[in-house]
Amino acid sequence: MASLIDDLLDVSRVTQGLVQYEFEVLDLNRAAADAIEQVRPIIERKRHRFSLHTSPVAALVRGDEKRLIQVLANLLNNAAKYTREGGTIDFSVTIESGHVKLVVSDDGIGMTPDVTARAFELFSQAERSADRSQGGLGIGLALVRSLVTAHGGSVYAWSAGPGLGSTFVVCLPYLEVTHAGLYQAEHPTAGESSSLAELKMLIVDDNADAAEALGMLVETAGNDVQYASDATTALEVVERWRPDVCLLDVGLPDIDGYELAGMLRNRAETAKAVLVAVTGYGLPQDKGKALAAGFDHHFVKPLDFKTLLGVLGEIASPKK
Repeated sequence: MASLIDDLLDVSRVTQGLVQYEFEVLDLNRAAADAIEQVRPIIERKRHRFSLHTSPVAALVRGDEKRLIQVLANLLNNAAKYTREGGTIDFSVTIESGHVKLVVSDDGIGMTPDVTARAFELFSQAERSADRSQGGLGIGLALVRSLVTAHGGSVYAWSAGPGLGSTFVVCLPYLEVTHAGLYQAEHPTAGESSSLAELKMLIVDDNADAAEALGMLVETAGNDVQYASDATTALEVVERWRPDVCLLDVGLPDIDGYELAGMLRNRAETAKAVLVAVTGYGLPQDKGKALAAGFDHHFVKPLDFKTLLGVLGEIASPKK
């Protein structure tokens, strides 16, 4: 009863715009794993055959981690509830056409077209034949739609008919870097990732979202990452953690990236580190200024991750 009341209150808060979201860059592969842990007891109790297929690279979105895990857990719980003992549930995370696509399908009781059309309406569960025996008030899917919509995404349901199972699909905007923050990423393939020796990489950027997005992408290629939001913090980090690569935003709040590059070049900890400048200016004189300041490479925003990956591969080759 307490859980049902919490769900109902959540729907009320979301529809009235009262929910305070904590948006961050996150990987839905990880969120999927957390959601599965929440519903594992019912799946194991009903001895379902469960399969999970995640994206081979980070399925990055900008969202509230707690709320998106709630979305996935509700869909999985719904599938488990309406799938017979020993039935099958499939869960997949893929990246398609600029979106992260999450699909939960089962071979359970299915739905008529009329029920499918109203699946995400509040209390619609009361119209399903097995509802009362399964319990619940039909709040979970209404909450799913509200939360997904709040994240700029979409959700829909499909069923071939009663007894033929159901499929629920959530689509959320895939994270790409723009000038304001997110990195355009042509992700490394599994082969490319495994070919790189691990590098220690320091990312210095006062835009926390941009830094975290880039860091997650770099980590998929097998590298170790630490962050600093300004030059002072960066200098503190290199004292205890000697990076192989320093990727510096030029427009930092205390001193600019050019001055920081010179300071890093003159420190024993980073004298031989590879310094990469990231700037919104791409004229020849801008590149010349970066090289003169001590940078080894000059990248223009939005950063081309595929090219950066090539640079990292060259750096990593001697370390293999």
